[in-house]
Amino acid sequence: MSQFFYIHPDNPQQRLLRQACDVIRKGGVVVYPTDSGYAIGCQMDDKSALERLCRIRQIEKEHKFTLMCKDMSEISTYARVDNQAFRQIKNNTPGAYTFILKATKEVPNRLQNPKRKTIGIRVPNNVIALALLEEFGEPLMSTSLILPGEIVAESDPEEIRDKLEKQVDLIIHGGFLGEHLTTVVDMSDGNVEILRHGAGDADVFG
Repeated sequence: MSQFFYIHPDNPQQRLLRQACDVIRKGGVVVYPTDSGYAIGCQMDDKSALERLCRIRQIEKEHKFTLMCKDMSEISTYARVDNQAFRQIKNNTPGAYTFILKATKEVPNRLQNPKRKTIGIRVPNNVIALALLEEFGEPLMSTSLILPGEIVAESDPEEIRDKLEKQVDLIIHGGFLGEHLTTVVDMSDGNVEILRHGAGDADVFG
């Protein structure tokens, strides 16, 4: 049976954030709010937690995963970012963007695109998510919580509880969220290519 935390969307309770991080460090799979609906995530280096996450979502291990980061300093640790990309990302984070970048050696191979050695990177514009990432001290390996047979991420934490309370370790209730796809921006080869138009304004990248 999963734990269920009501965390304030504007002033997250530090005690609950610490408890959530303890769950993740012990191999837990957690559902948490972002600016594009609810996400499901686990510790980046935890292979068994990743396998559980894949079973819940019924996706292959080759799925394009995203590292949820708290700020630019974390992005620079896990992705190769040239000066132009750094400025563009800095000006548009936090926000509803997923950036595709070349991964550094800090990213486990199983999370990288096997051919291109890239990784999706994101800084979510959500107070709870950012506070959780700050407390955790490293990125969360994440993917949108799109359940089998669905095409959009889950937005109602009570419904998530009904569906997943026996499969995940923690559900963070951060309010009812609208579902907005991120804009996916590929910067991995030095150019800018919009792979998907979503909530983030693509025009800012020219």
